[in-house]
Amino acid sequence: MKVRKSLYAATALALVAGGGAVAEELTIATVNNSDMIIMQKLSPQWEEATGNTLNWVVLEENVLRQRVTTDIATKGGSFDVITIGAYEAPIWGAQDWLVSLDDLGDAYDYDDIYEPVRNGLSANGSLYAVPFYAESSFTFYRTDVFEAAGIEAPSEQITYDEFAEIVAKVHDPDNGVFGTCQRGKAGWGENMAFVGPMVNAFGGRWFDMDWNPQLTSDEWKNAINYYVDLMNNYGPPGASSNGHNENRALFADGKCATWVDATSAAGYIFNPNESSVADKTDFFQAPKQVTDKGTGWFWAWALAIPASSAKVDAAKDFLAWATSKEYVELVGETEGWVAAPPGTRASTYANEKYLAAAPFAETVENSILAANPADPTKDPVPYTGVQFVAIPEFQGIGNYVGQQIAAALAGQQTVDQALENAQTFAVREMTKAGYIK
Repeated sequence: MKVRKSLYAATALALVAGGGAVAEELTIATVNNSDMIIMQKLSPQWEEATGNTLNWVVLEENVLRQRVTTDIATKGGSFDVITIGAYEAPIWGAQDWLVSLDDLGDAYDYDDIYEPVRNGLSANGSLYAVPFYAESSFTFYRTDVFEAAGIEAPSEQITYDEFAEIVAKVHDPDNGVFGTCQRGKAGWGENMAFVGPMVNAFGGRWFDMDWNPQLTSDEWKNAINYYVDLMNNYGPPGASSNGHNENRALFADGKCATWVDATSAAGYIFNPNESSVADKTDFFQAPKQVTDKGTGWFWAWALAIPASSAKVDAAKDFLAWATSKEYVELVGETEGWVAAPPGTRASTYANEKYLAAAPFAETVENSILAANPADPTKDPVPYTGVQFVAIPEFQGIGNYVGQQIAAALAGQQTVDQALENAQTFAVREMTKAGYIK
């Protein structure tokens, strides 16, 4: 099946009208997750239709963020299309580092994209990135392992204490199954994507209303001590090196009884072509603790065009193709409907083929629509964001805090030392940036 060509007809016509004009080569920086690997596999259809070509730079998540941030901040011009998320898009859009994407045409059907997803990628009323998938988080679990242990899956949101009790019962390392696999690899978008919502659940927050960091609060200490104990007692060895992709592979290979992570991974875990536990997996809500606020994150991976690109028209054409309703259908028909990009378009969740193939569809849709980045914590905060803080300084602070917590997980320092270091760094950065007077 070929995606209809109306979305990118303008580029094709321009090439013809140009009478032999040289086709464009776009350099695209992207993350090495399954959805983007599928996009890379299918992109020759767009290349064939338009005459343009794509030069793919596929990077691990932390490396991608570092390369893209450096290039766009320095106006380096290395990339024509970049993969960014709900953290970067509004901040960079407001700084005029990105090209506005409000003109992709009526056929693109902006209204079909869920409003929270559009809002999360916009600044000052303009859209600066278009989503190829969106996600919240929930708990994957092995149905066969639970059944063997005599555990009934929770029908309501449980606490992290209750979660630990379950994990202890299903931990069976002698038979190659660890009680839980959680992110440990340092990075604001790696371990902190899990740790941030967990801290929210324990009643913590990054900053008080005067922007004073709260990283040595009892809530942070309780959350991080819980996390380190949980992973050291019931997690796989070397957990501080495992990020999303590593844990996804472990779970798909049958090595984990539970895993709290992105709802977007469900398409991989439930795909029998990718996962050995596709028929032995189910899910329940991410745990709460003293509050249920901010316990399920909100994220969207999206495509954007740096303002430094000299090939904006061709880049817009690719974005219109790669995030369209027709592209979702293309993935469904060629890769299996369970693998269709989730969480972005209402039309996907009205498609009977997708609903039949994806038992997680309704839960994912509800989780994304229920996430509230404007009210993420038990106590009031001056910021928006569930698993991140929507200020430019957070990238550096979040990465540093993630490094300190990863070091505590690896036994290189105590939790108290990690949080003292994190607090000192955050105070210095927030003072330097003028938040703290």
